[in-house]
Formats: sequence, structure tokens, C-alpha cells
Amino acid sequence: MRIGVPTEIKSNEFRVGLVPGSVRELTARGHEVWVQSGAGVGIFADDATYEKAGARILPTAEAVFAEAEMIVKVKEPQASEYRRLKPGQILFTYLHLAPDPEQARGLMQSGVTAIAYETVTDSSGGLPLLAPMSEVAGRLAIEAAAIALRRPTGGRGVLMGGVPGVRPATVVVLGGGVVGTHAARMAAGLGAEVCIIDRSLPRLRQLDELFEGRVRTLASTMDSIETEVHAADVVIGAVLVAGASAPKLVTRDMLPRMKGGAVLVDVSIDQGGCFETSRPTTHADPTFDVDGIIHYCVANMPGAVPVTSAQALNNATLPFVIKLANKGVAAFDDDPHLAAGLNVRDGRITHAAVAASLGFDRGPLTKGRVRLVAAE
Repeated sequence: MRIGVPTEIKSNEFRVGLVPGSVRELTARGHEVWVQSGAGVGIFADDATYEKAGARILPTAEAVFAEAEMIVKVKEPQASEYRRLKPGQILFTYLHLAPDPEQARGLMQSGVTAIAYETVTDSSGGLPLLAPMSEVAGRLAIEAAAIALRRPTGGRGVLMGGVPGVRPATVVVLGGGVVGTHAARMAAGLGAEVCIIDRSLPRLRQLDELFEGRVRTLASTMDSIETEVHAADVVIGAVLVAGASAPKLVTRDMLPRMKGGAVLVDVSIDQGGCFETSRPTTHADPTFDVDGIIHYCVANMPGAVPVTSAQALNNATLPFVIKLANKGVAAFDDDPHLAAGLNVRDGRITHAAVAASLGFDRGPLTKGRVRLVAAE
């Protein structure tokens, strides 16, 4: 198969869909890999490094999209990219379609088969291609919060870990999954007072054992969220409903009762955000103020550490890339976990949670799969 790797064009996105080591694995199996010139600059991998791994270098994104049977990316295709996609091609990347109807329509019109990293599953019900970036984002969330808390950036002027005789920051983590666990680990490691709120009691028990009393855990209710958010210096939004829009757990009405200069970090922003006042930001302009509360809502947080995150992502995605390269769309029949990643095919949205979030109706069953059509 001919596999194309274009340069990422989202603002301040330095990752790359395939690192040189992954290219080597694919070319060793007889596949061709076409890499846009300069695609690896963000991870300090030049064209010569890719050529040594077996890739062919093409000068433009247009050439990559024209030649490739499968496109492997990191972030969701921007408008100029999904307009280059065509029927018969496979797109394998993060999509986050639930809050992005324009992209969904573009992919449907292209005729591409689009597979979303974030909805591929594993045998334990986890999301193995989302997990490595969730680990990175959870850790970065605390670094971002610590900077945003500083007075020159508009924050409360609180040191995350405090000093002897002065209380540390209070950090509330909404969601005890991968992002929340890594955020709590970083915050507790810095000496902050940490509380994790989650709706799953079994998960809260696991977190109690994991942190051995170093963090508090609370069951998620409207009362517990309001009480903790109002007392917090930092709130990390780390909730996830696979494929669907994130629930709005912190409303605008709650902001005036928060501490002035408190920080909200919305790691769920790719799925629409879990704070009512969130809107996507970039690494170049990461924060904004609503009612005296600092919001950090960068939609590609792991892109800030591309050497780490591109390799971590490839560690997880490469086995699926190889399977798709070897078998094409027939790979869905052999691997139900890869099939769970299928979001768009033959001009249809094929993932139920994505379709529901976009306001689509369930269509007739076709070959054992649910087909969905847009509601009129």
C-alpha cells in the first residue's frame, strides 16, 4: 500500500503521523511511504532521516494526498486537507467529529473511509490510541495550570506546591480516567492538595489505592462539583464520553463564586469542552479570561512536546497502521477493535455516539453495521 504522511498544519502542531522508525517497519513489509518534505521538522527528523528509513519525499501536501492510498496524520484534517481526500482513500488520525459538523460534512462528501484514533478500542474496553496522548495531556495540564496561576499571566499568584508555612494550591480534577490520573499524579507530586471527582465508585476505589491517601476522592454529584470548584485554585476538566461531546460540568453561573484568578484547564476541549465557557485556544494564545477566571483550552496540548508525544503515539498506532496497510478495509472484518474506530464510510457517519452528538438519526442496518443519515 502507498501510505502518505503530510505535514501537520494545525496551529503550533509539531507532531508527525509516522516517525522514521515506523516508516522503517512499514517499508520492510513491502509498503511504500510518501512523506511531505519537512513533515518531521518538529521532531528534529529531516528528510534525509526519512529517506534512510525507506520513505520517498514529496514536495507538497497536494502530492502526498494525490499519491497515497492511506493518509496517516495526527490531528483532524483542516478544510484544505479534507477537500483533497477522495473515494477509496483511508484516513487514519484523530478526528474528534462530535463538536465539528463542518469537518464531518467534509469527510462525508469526500467519500473517504475515516478511522478515528480516539474511538479505536481494546479487549478491556479501553481506548489504546487515545491513552498515550491522554497521559501527556494530563501531565501537561498541571504544568499549564502552574504557569497560568502566576500573577503576571492573570492568575491568583499561588505557587502550586506552596512553601513551609503557606498552603499549596487546591487542585480539583473532574474525571478519574487516564488524563485525570496523570494530572493528579503531577499535582500531588508538586505538593498541591488534590481532589479527584468521578462518577464511578469502583474507579474511585482504585484511585484511593493508587494514591494511598495522597489525594481525596469524591463521587460526582452537582453538589460535590459545585462545592469543590468554588474552593479550587485550579480545576482540570478531564471527562470523556468516547466519540461524544463532553458534558458541561462547570457552568458560567458557577464562575462568580470561584476564587478570583482561579484557573480552568479544559483537556476535554477536543470533544467540545466540559466547561460551559470554554472555547478552543492555541499554544500561541493559550488563555482567556471570563469573569476573572483564567481558561486554558489548547486543543492540541501534546503538540507542545512533539518528540515525546509523536513517539508515544506511534508506539500505539503502528500495529493498526500495519494491519490497515496489509489488508485495507478488510481489516475491519478481522479486528472489531479497529472497526470501532470507523467514523465515516461511503458518505455516512458510522459511529453511533458521533452521529448522536452531531444530531444524526440512526439509519438501517447494512452488513451488520449501523448506517446513519443526517436528520432533516
